[in-house]
Amino acid sequence: MQFGMPTLIENKDLEETALLCKELGLGFIELNMNLPQYQIEYLEKTDAFNKIADQYGVYYTIHLDENLNFCDFNRTVSKAYFDTVKRTINVAKKMRVPIINMHMNRGVYFTLPDKKIYLFEKYNLSYMSDIKDFKELCNEAVGNSKIKISIENTDGFQDFELTAIECLLESEVFSLTWDIGHSYTAGNIDEPFILKHSDKLGHFHIHDAVGDKNHLTLGSGDINLKERIKIANEYNCRCVIETKTIEALRKSVKWLQK
Repeated sequence: MQFGMPTLIENKDLEETALLCKELGLGFIELNMNLPQYQIEYLEKTDAFNKIADQYGVYYTIHLDENLNFCDFNRTVSKAYFDTVKRTINVAKKMRVPIINMHMNRGVYFTLPDKKIYLFEKYNLSYMSDIKDFKELCNEAVGNSKIKISIENTDGFQDFELTAIECLLESEVFSLTWDIGHSYTAGNIDEPFILKHSDKLGHFHIHDAVGDKNHLTLGSGDINLKERIKIANEYNCRCVIETKTIEALRKSVKWLQK
C-alpha cells in the first residue's frame, strides 16, 4: 500500500509539490485537472512532468475535472469531454500513471413540489447509451496497459448512477475509489455498494470528518481510520491523503507514522 498527496493550492508549481512529496516520504502526487496548470494541453508536455518525477523519486495519479460530463445532451460538450478523457489516457501511458480518478456527473435536475427529477434518470436510454460508449472508448484507449479509471463516491450515488457504475465495472479498465470522508458525511450510504464490489477497489481518498465537515487532518475527526486503512491495505490500494492545506498534510503524515 502506498500513500500520496493531492494537488494543494498553496504550492506554487509542480516542482514545489514534488519537493514536499519527497520530504514527507510519500510516493505520488494526484494531479488535479480542475486547475489551469493541469489542463490537458499542459499535461501533454509529458517530458517536463517525467523529468520532475524522476528528479524527486515520485510518480503521478490523475484526477479528472469534476465537471466531466460525457453524457451531456449537448453533443458538442459531450464530445469535448470524450476527447479530453482519451487524451488523458494517452498522457497516462507516457507518464506511467496507474490510476485516473473520476467523479460521476449526475447532471441537471428539475425540482417539483415533492421531489427532484434528474434528467439522466428521466431520459435514461440516452444516458446509458453514452455510458456504454464511454466504456468502449476507455477500453480501446487503455488497451493492454494496466491503467485503471477509478470511480469516486462523493455525496451519495443516485440509483441511475449505480446502474451506470455497474455497467462500467463490467470492464476490467474500471475500478472504484473509496473517499472515506465523503462517505462519512453522506451517512455511509455508498458503503454497501462499495463493499459489494470490494474486488474492484483500487484507490482511496483518506481524510477525517466530523458532522458534515470533511478533508480534516487525520486523527482529528470521528472516522474509524484504522478500519478503513486496513481495508485499503487488504486490497492493495493507493491512498491519497486528501487534506487541503500543507499543515494538515504534515500533521496527517505524522499521525500515520504513529
